[in-house]
Amino acid sequence: MNATPELRFDGRVAVVTGAGRGLGRAHALLLASRGAKVVVNDFGGSKEGVGSDTGPANEVVQEIIDAGGEAVADTNSVASEEGCQALVETAVREFGRIDIVVNNAGISRWATFPEADAENLEITLDVHLRGTWNTTRAAWPHFAEQGYGRVITTASTGMLGLPNNLAYATAKGALIGFTRSLAVAAKPQGILVNCIAPNSVTRPSETTGKGSIVAQNQMDEARAALMQTDRVSPMVAFLAHESCPVNGEILVAGANRFGRWFLGFTEGWLAEGDAVPTVEDVAAHWEQINDLDGFYVPSGLQDWSARFMSQLADMGTSK
Repeated sequence: MNATPELRFDGRVAVVTGAGRGLGRAHALLLASRGAKVVVNDFGGSKEGVGSDTGPANEVVQEIIDAGGEAVADTNSVASEEGCQALVETAVREFGRIDIVVNNAGISRWATFPEADAENLEITLDVHLRGTWNTTRAAWPHFAEQGYGRVITTASTGMLGLPNNLAYATAKGALIGFTRSLAVAAKPQGILVNCIAPNSVTRPSETTGKGSIVAQNQMDEARAALMQTDRVSPMVAFLAHESCPVNGEILVAGANRFGRWFLGFTEGWLAEGDAVPTVEDVAAHWEQINDLDGFYVPSGLQDWSARFMSQLADMGTSK
């Protein structure tokens, strides 16, 4: 078996948001070690999104430079459209181009209904969703002009159910829709858009409030080592590479395990005849509606609609 050649990023320029600590730092260090020029973006706020500090971004830049790489710091906040635009301008001004955007920045404010108010939601959406939207949008004209680009968004398995972090789960769910939809428009332009769902100990997950992962499961040293952020970054780097084979997918990484998270549909129950199905019909066929045997994973909306409404395909063709 031939060994996989080293995957490098020589000549590529990457922007990594939230790169002053945690996952973003690990992503930036790995990309730089493989030859990428990196813009290390971090506003330097707390895990709740409060305050600012130029230290974290500059410290990671120094780490990269000390290791022989190239990087510059950017301390704009991705919570504003102007900050996102300025971030991309930093990459183009300093390195002449932009090839990769790793949307990693995030905050976490633990609260559930009714404590999770409009402000909690808006601040969370500003960083996670609008920060991803606006940074990607700012980079897009450069990607389109050069016919090449890689976008990585960051979702979370937390969207499967976090009772005490509702705004966070909501924002992460929205990013899956963003990724899947943008990927359709991206591919013809040489741009790939994929999503990472990381599993590691980061500042949001270290919160000691009610519902905290760490509070519920105090890990021993060996397990904690496997949950470090550098166990996620190889997947991020692969999605950022020119050889990436997928578009619009969600990949899960952490604790030395790598997998795919897909959206599947059951074949369901098809009511025969022309009569309008009743509520009782739905109840009577509930088991069939939910039967996982024969589920399918559509490649996109057109694929799903063709399958789900296949019964309409031959209607009107008979004479």
